[in-house]
Amino acid sequence: MRIFDGPADLVASEGETLGPSDWILVDQRRIDAFADVTGDHQWIHVDPVRAAASSFGSTIAHGYLTLSLLAGLTTGLYRVDRVSFAVNYGLDRVRFITPVVAGSRIRAAARVARAEPVAGADAVQLTLESTIEIEGVPRPAAVVTSLARYFG
Repeated sequence: MRIFDGPADLVASEGETLGPSDWILVDQRRIDAFADVTGDHQWIHVDPVRAAASSFGSTIAHGYLTLSLLAGLTTGLYRVDRVSFAVNYGLDRVRFITPVVAGSRIRAAARVARAEPVAGADAVQLTLESTIEIEGVPRPAAVVTSLARYFG
């Protein structure tokens, strides 16, 4: 875990690699819960019998489930102290490279691509380039460029 001593400390971290995080399990229970919350019950996610006959051989996690897990995965990579608050500022780029088969474990690693003061605010905007890996699979599940703002 990398601990930054306030938003200004982020600026000096450009190019730094963070992680990897701990592995987390993406099991059918998690996939079904995500389907229930989002209303996306496509069979490739929630019907193990039908999905077993697919080219994946199993159900797969929703791409947006994989993306949503990034927030929790990155909390294990770094922390910024001495902030009044932080906000998710959005995503610049998301690519789902390899499906996450039910029962797989994933983790994340990131690189600080940019950390810039926000004009007119006591804040720093952090751009992270994250890769979500699948245990035992050579290609990543996803690559994501995300933005967060940290306020002093």
